This record gives sequence, C-alpha cells and structure tokens, in this order.
Amino acid sequence: MANLNHPSDLRYTKTHEWVRVSGNEATVGISDYARDELGDVVSIDLPWDDAGNRELQAGKHFGDIDSVKATSELFAPVSGTLVKVNESLRDAPETVNTDPYGDGWMLVIQMSDPSQVDQLMTSDQYLEFLKSQGH
Repeated sequence: MANLNHPSDLRYTKTHEWVRVSGNEATVGISDYARDELGDVVSIDLPWDDAGNRELQAGKHFGDIDSVKATSELFAPVSGTLVKVNESLRDAPETVNTDPYGDGWMLVIQMSDPSQVDQLMTSDQYLEFLKSQGH
C-alpha cells in the first residue's frame, strides 16, 4: 500500500470513494486503493442519462464498477443533485486504472448539504482506516 496515492486535498469514504469540493460541487471518484484492489476495470455503470434529473443520497448506491476480479457497488459520499457524469468512462472505463483522481472521475454532485463533507475522512484518516482494516 505504500506506493498508493491518496491526495491530501480530497475527502474519503469507508467504501473507498473520494470527493473533491469546489464551492457547492463535489466531484466523485474511487480511491487509488480501490482501483488497486479491483484490478483492471472493464466497465462502469453510472447514471449516464440522469444529470440534472436525479437526486443522490449520501451512502446510497449510484452505480457499479466491473473489473477482471469483481463487481463493486459505488456509493454517493454526499447528497445532492447529479449535475455531470464523466461520459468518457462509457467508452474508456480503464481510465480509472491510470488516473483515478484526474480523468477517471465519475460524477459531479451539486451538494444539498455541504457540511456532509466534514463527516468524510481526510487523507490521513483514510490511511489509518485502511491500516485498521488490515490493508
């Protein structure tokens, strides 16, 4: 795990999603740890056609990610309106493997309660969480 990257400007969930906050918008993706555990990502099922029309709830399922090893559910780290989905992942899901914090982002959520971010883990807390789980 020592070579994995967990940027300090992001917040993390126990289900291994990350959040990058800009104003009232939260960009969401999966952590480097999750990417490493999954192995090669082969497809992603996101709410492709729901931008602007779907409310997401913190902790609730919003999609699935399939890899050569397993299928994993994706969970919203914060509540709000889905405003953007990374369309490039539809044809190139493997981008998550190479750039989970950049081009591999998944969603942008207009947060209904920005204070929810304070409940998420910092990078240091996330690393401690991973260690406490035996990783």
